[in-house]
Amino acid sequence: MSRSEPTTPPSPPSLTLAAVDLGSNSFHMVVMRQSEAGLQVMDRIREPVRLASGLQADKTLSAEAQQRAIECLQRFGQILRGIPVAQTRVVGTNTLRRLKQSSAFLLEAEKALGRPVEVISGVEEARLIYSGVSHGLTGADEKRLVVDIGGGSTELIVGKGARPRLMESVHMGCVSHTQRFFSDGQITAERLSRARRAAAAEVDFLEKRYRDKGWQRAVGSSGSVRSVWRVAAELGFGDDHISREGLEGVYKALKGCARIKDIKFASLRDDRRAVFAGSVTVLAGVFDTLGIQRMDVSDRALREGAIYDLVGRISDGDVREKSVRHIGARFTVDEQQARRVEQVAQRLFDCVAKEWELNRETDWPYLHWASALHELGLAISHSGFHKHGAYVLAKADMHGFSRRDQLILAALVRVHRGRLAREIFAELPAPWQQKGLRLALLLRIAVLLCRSRQDIPALESIELEARGSRLLLRLPVDWLELHPLTEADVEAEAGRLAGLGWKLKLAS
Repeated sequence: MSRSEPTTPPSPPSLTLAAVDLGSNSFHMVVMRQSEAGLQVMDRIREPVRLASGLQADKTLSAEAQQRAIECLQRFGQILRGIPVAQTRVVGTNTLRRLKQSSAFLLEAEKALGRPVEVISGVEEARLIYSGVSHGLTGADEKRLVVDIGGGSTELIVGKGARPRLMESVHMGCVSHTQRFFSDGQITAERLSRARRAAAAEVDFLEKRYRDKGWQRAVGSSGSVRSVWRVAAELGFGDDHISREGLEGVYKALKGCARIKDIKFASLRDDRRAVFAGSVTVLAGVFDTLGIQRMDVSDRALREGAIYDLVGRISDGDVREKSVRHIGARFTVDEQQARRVEQVAQRLFDCVAKEWELNRETDWPYLHWASALHELGLAISHSGFHKHGAYVLAKADMHGFSRRDQLILAALVRVHRGRLAREIFAELPAPWQQKGLRLALLLRIAVLLCRSRQDIPALESIELEARGSRLLLRLPVDWLELHPLTEADVEAEAGRLAGLGWKLKLAS
């Protein structure tokens, strides 16, 4: 009998991931492949859309800026078509945060990309930037300062190793600073000085906290920082970092230019020339306030951080789960009750998912998080605790969550009890208005069934049938007999839903 040769276990299939950064100056996309060997860059695209320059005084976006953006995203969308939605992340930053009535533009952007767009907070942007930069650095216990100067905001993060400790987003960037001090294209020594002092003043509020925390190494990660680094190297100040001497050399050279169009460094891209004065003065102001003498330069930034976030979500290391656990612990949420509600909500979700076209991967997480945090407001007051919880979830810095994520989560918690107000869902993005209401119905029923705060045996015996606006809830006869309050609660809920055109009926 021949002995079979030992076999090598098959390698896990490679995974293609993509991240799109809708920045205020440029749009970036990176496509990576994850395999046993790690992450490998497959494609990079950058287009200078200059979104911030199209932001008008009334906080609307000019037609020209919208057209540039959509045309760029249509090109990006061509590459994204072959990548599953769950393996992509699209994030919008400062200009989209400031944009008034952005939903119409976002709908067009999502149509062009074929992907949802997440408008993230400044703190979330800072977290992703730090993640992207730190994954490319050595020194697991190194204390570092990361500075990213974007088109409309500057992120400053102090961390240790891969963990950020202090994160701030300041409302100034290379585009906004250039518009503020050099809008007519003229450069003078006095204007440069004012722009530098103004940048220093913008970060003055965080100086003490950041200096007290301290760092061993400063790293710059944006196109703005890299443009200053290249020009400093061109001027002979070294090519592996930006020194204080090198920055002053670039600043002095800029004084010799009377107009923006006179800036003609060989190492400076044409699209960077228009915002270079803003880049230099913002970076100089940061150096001045924080006392930086040397800054290394990283080619990684927000988009790489979004990729690593995707890897975590796919491999059960989702930072959003950590955020939910953290805020639950902070507000002493009853974990056992949250688990009960989640189990019932999951059963109800599975019953109606097909009829209501609910997706397990994209829709269930919101019901899962809402179940975990629906009693959050009890730590503030029992009276109106659902309102308190919703306010916290809408306003808190929750790592991994976009603004839209938090609005959806806050809406579910807000209406998990009491009056079911349709107007709350009217504030959500159009695709989520009906879906959010349906998830809210499931959460409300789950909370009612768990009112006794006791485990429910045989969850599979609970059934919910959905037919149009009719809901039929089936519960075991013996369980109903032991829980007469539940029957009364469901009848009261049926009365509340009737006013919204829904019919809820209880059967055994």
